[in-house]
This record gives sequence, C-alpha cells and structure tokens, in this order.
Amino acid sequence: MAQEVVVTCAVTGAHSNFGKHPNFPITPKQIADACIEARKAGAAVTHIHVRDPKTGMRIYDPALFREVVSRIRDSGSDVIINLTTGEGGRYVPSEENPKVGGPGTTIMKPLDRLQHIEELRPDIATLDVATMNFGESVFMNTPEHLRIMAKRIKELGVKPEIECFELGHILLAKELIAKGFIEDPPLFQLCLGIQWSAPATPEVMQTMRNQLPANANWAAFGISRSEFNMVAAAVNLGGHVRVGLEDNLYLEKGVFGSNAQLVEKAVRIIRELGGEPVEPKRAAEILELPPRGQSAPKS
Repeated sequence: MAQEVVVTCAVTGAHSNFGKHPNFPITPKQIADACIEARKAGAAVTHIHVRDPKTGMRIYDPALFREVVSRIRDSGSDVIINLTTGEGGRYVPSEENPKVGGPGTTIMKPLDRLQHIEELRPDIATLDVATMNFGESVFMNTPEHLRIMAKRIKELGVKPEIECFELGHILLAKELIAKGFIEDPPLFQLCLGIQWSAPATPEVMQTMRNQLPANANWAAFGISRSEFNMVAAAVNLGGHVRVGLEDNLYLEKGVFGSNAQLVEKAVRIIRELGGEPVEPKRAAEILELPPRGQSAPKS
C-alpha cells in the first residue's frame, strides 16, 4: 500500500515580499479562490492568513477571516481549514525604551488572538510554540500565553497544529501535552529555513522528527528554494508536507507559481517517491480531527 500523505497549502502567509509576485492572493476572494484551487490540485488542507485588501500587508481582522472561510464553505469545497493564530505575537523594541514595543509590535492578549477561532471553529488552528528572532523582530509566545491558548483551542474542539522552529520548541510542546493542554495524538508542523531558526536540511528534519512523541502526526516544510527538497525529505521520513505561496513564490528558478501549481508539483514528487496524496476525508481520519461542529464553547 502506498504511503498516505496529507498535503497542506499555505496560500498567503504574512511576509512582506508579496509584491514580487504578479498574482499574489490578497483580498478575501482571492485567498478563498486560492484555497479552492489548491484543493482541486491535490491539497487536503489549506492554511490561511488574511491581508489588508488595500495595502496587501498582514493584518489581524476577524471579519476578513470570516469572509474567507464563508466563501470556502459556501463553495461546497471539502478542503480542511487551518487558520493561523500567529498574528499578535510580534515584538519590536522601541529605540527610546526597549521595554516598550515600537513600530511593528503586534502583541495581543492570548485569548484576543483566538477571536476568529471562537467564531469560525476551523478544523485546525496553528499554535506557534516559539519565541525566537524573526527577521528584525521577536516572535513572542510565552509558556503562559501558550497554555491559555492551547486550553481554549482544546475547549473549542479544534485541533492545534503545533508549529516548531527549533528543537527546544518540541520540548515545550511535549510539556504542554504532558500537562493535558493538548490532546493526543498531537499534530506537529516542523518549520525549516526561516531566518535565525533551524535550517532546511534532511538531517535537521530527521533530528527534529526523532524528538517528537511516538504517537505524533507530523508534517514539515522548507521555505524558498528549499520547499520541494523538504517535500521529498518529509515523504522519505514518513511525514506529511506543506507548500504554498506563504513559503515560496517560485515553481522553478525564475518562474512564479500559483498555489495550485505548487501543490501539483508536490503531488508529482510524492507520487514519484511511491506515496499518494489523500483526500480531505481521509486526511481528517489520519490526523484524528474532531468532527466538524462537535463542541460548544465553555465559559
């Protein structure tokens, strides 16, 4: 039997180099359409950020998430919806007083970062178990904030995707699991190649994979020119994969790709290595996602 592989497409992300791409999805309609097209190309999961429709820059706006998710659901697409909770975690120290956030700081209270999860109940919500240098800012997710977010995500019946950028992040995630903030089996995403974090190499991926709980489901991705090398590495190591314009703008050197084209290329690689991308229904079984609409919020 062929190895079953869940393909996630991260369609837009929060980076600022979107202006390089001639057809980058920015508006809610463009983002939703990209998710639907990625599903048709072979993705079972779509990972979603939103952007300011006027400027294209990253933004946290529950109304924009609502429009994207509504468009996908109204289309009849069965794609699994994975919403970021990463917005609200950036810190840039001010020049006058480093104790105070300067321009670019987005720090929010942990539950405020979950407003769109509360309302929309996606299948998956990311949980970035990471405090780290991120470009010129700090991506700040303190253990207490993570406990608060993980507890509420669990109460909402949403599966957390634990995003880890370093080995130490896996140790913190294992502590959250051991203390009952995250249910078994956990779902990990190994994020490789981001500046000042774990590099995108097969050796690093294997080392991180070896530190995961034995019952964990896991995927991995590499950014930029490492994207498709990391697809192959993840499949060879028994994991799932992620591609998309959040991570890489190019189909090949000098050729811009769409989200659907990036998924199609990943699917070809998976099949060349003897794997088979799965449909959303099977992906939900593999990842042990809670049934849609199962839970009610706790006060």
